[in-house]
Amino acid sequence: MLLSHLALLATLLQAQTPNRMAWWREARFGMFIHWGAYAVPAGVYHGDRVAGIGEWIMSHAHIPIPEYEGFVHRFNPTRFDADEWVRIAKDAGMKYIIITSKHHDGFAIFDSKVSSYDIVDATPYRRDALKALAQAAHRAGLRFGVYYSIMDWHHPDAQGPNFPDYNSTTYSNPNFGRYVETYMKPQLKELLTQYPEIDVLWFDGEWIADWNDERGRDLYAFVTAIRPSLIVNNRVEHSRQGLSGLNQQGGIGLGDFGTPEQQVPPEGLPGVDWETCMTINDTWGYKSYDDDWKDTRTLLRTLIDVASKGGNLLLNVGPTAEGVLPSPIVSRLREMGDWMRVNREAIYGTTVSPYGMPAWGRYTAKGDKVYAHVFDWPKDGRLTLSGVKDAPLRAFLLADAKPLAIERADSGWVVQLPQVPPSTIASVVVLQGGKVGEVRGGASR
Repeated sequence: MLLSHLALLATLLQAQTPNRMAWWREARFGMFIHWGAYAVPAGVYHGDRVAGIGEWIMSHAHIPIPEYEGFVHRFNPTRFDADEWVRIAKDAGMKYIIITSKHHDGFAIFDSKVSSYDIVDATPYRRDALKALAQAAHRAGLRFGVYYSIMDWHHPDAQGPNFPDYNSTTYSNPNFGRYVETYMKPQLKELLTQYPEIDVLWFDGEWIADWNDERGRDLYAFVTAIRPSLIVNNRVEHSRQGLSGLNQQGGIGLGDFGTPEQQVPPEGLPGVDWETCMTINDTWGYKSYDDDWKDTRTLLRTLIDVASKGGNLLLNVGPTAEGVLPSPIVSRLREMGDWMRVNREAIYGTTVSPYGMPAWGRYTAKGDKVYAHVFDWPKDGRLTLSGVKDAPLRAFLLADAKPLAIERADSGWVVQLPQVPPSTIASVVVLQGGKVGEVRGGASR
């Protein structure tokens, strides 16, 4: 197919983005799951702790393919409970789940007929974990998506087995085109035909020398032709510049949303859809000794910060090889859920702050309401509404709906708060009516 035809098709498909993205923009909060054979060594190789993120142990420790396959043959998640994982996500307030169907190591956690290097054929577990999770998410009313790595350290036509460096950005495999046409595309077709619950394809590993924007456009057209409602991230293309999740021009390029990694854009990304993916500790895949857990306050305030800038937060969990979510993750998600049950209105379906970023917290907005997320409760009980020029008709705490007095002061409009905040993490004051709904007319997503 000519490049011009591919570009035209990709452009036409991207033009349908608003309708396809409606649920995604409403969601604001999702669960990322990195799970595979790398959970077996759990960051340890030949008795030594391997530096770096857990799912990269094959590359970081230079593990030969036959030896790494031993971890696959030991992968037996007998304690995996799809409904329990979904319950934890839903109780946390998450609206969608994205799981690694195949990471860089080439091992797939779904039943692939294209390859026997999968959870059904190569492990003692012999069950389709991805199918179980997709169906459980669907039953619970959550959207579902899969991560798929363009890079493959196991396949001989991609980065293995004689590749000089698993993560080389300069070495080219002359058979890579054959890998794309006879392996990657057929596996993606399997995913999109065998699992009707898939709403999102989340690509990664696109920085390798053999990938380029032309191949990205072709792949985007290929997967969306199979499922036109599909949402695809911008890592389908080659032009992403590092962890900012953007291309050289500061846009998302091809794809439906940008992908900042481990960071929140300081000013958001006006005019585009974006999603920050972030770990709860320091690794994506499970490492037995990574105990550098972010606290619940940090995680919730990150979610609020992301929502106030018009983005989504995809928060990662790394299950063990047995199929268990580590207890520090579960406890933090439970605490996030406690806050979300009271304050979810101020997150779901909200748009970018109409009044910038006040020193005391963040704003989100929806309809005729602006939500003031107060991180630092004023000692004198007087909250100055930074940036608000016209008085709201009413103000109240989202936690109890009790009205709060609004008055004019030299510093601007001030809301009189009770002495004790409803939350020590973030208390939400709802501002409604007046002209607060009009200020957002030109706001970005």
